[in-house]
Amino acid sequence: MDVFGNLVAAASFPKLARRLVITNRLVVEQTAAIWPVLKIAPHAHRYPFNYSLQERLDLGALLVPEHADPEGRLAAWAKAQMLGGDPDTLSLLQDMNAAARIGISYVVREEAGTQAPLETLDFRSGSCRDLATLFIEAVRQLGFGARAVSGYLLDPTMLDDPGSSSGQHGATHAWAEVYLPCAGWVAFDPTNGRMGEAHLVPVAVGRSIAQLCPVDGRYVGTADMFLGMAVEVTISTADNAEHDAKDRR
Repeated sequence: MDVFGNLVAAASFPKLARRLVITNRLVVEQTAAIWPVLKIAPHAHRYPFNYSLQERLDLGALLVPEHADPEGRLAAWAKAQMLGGDPDTLSLLQDMNAAARIGISYVVREEAGTQAPLETLDFRSGSCRDLATLFIEAVRQLGFGARAVSGYLLDPTMLDDPGSSSGQHGATHAWAEVYLPCAGWVAFDPTNGRMGEAHLVPVAVGRSIAQLCPVDGRYVGTADMFLGMAVEVTISTADNAEHDAKDRR
């Protein structure tokens, strides 16, 4: 278990092998409301507000921007999302969530790593992890505690069609969470412009997306031994999943 409480499995292989297959099966019960009602502490209803001393101590590095902003461009972009003084806290975060997507094209990036927030603003494009990082760094510039989340996107429309013989594919996904007093960690998904945990299946949390690589490792051999990697996510209703498991047995 790592410092954030994520479960980590380590494996080593004493013999040579032609391939490595990692299979992960989850049974998830979706109960989150599409339109969540958050019980935020009265003093935090409007921005700016102050975290308590204990909250600031516990949030620690989650309050501190990770990426350099020497010219204050990201801070200026974040403050530009504030419409007037003394805004409603939740409305401000929702506006920031929308701003991290509006005018920025979503792209699937196969390259390793995450773009810096200023790169995403300059390129006007990014993957889900890039958009999440932009949002996290922007709200930290405003004094919010924020963290990165990695998991899966599960939309009810993606579930199996009973008349179809093939499964629907979900997607690995990245988003952000912001800590609000009393309400706790609130999910913000800038890629889809959503707030709350509906349609999201969190697997791991961390200070940054870079800490949440699903698989990390190394092998011994020549450079041309690595021929490629494929990731497949299949989703189905629980009843169908149990039926499929019985068929396989």
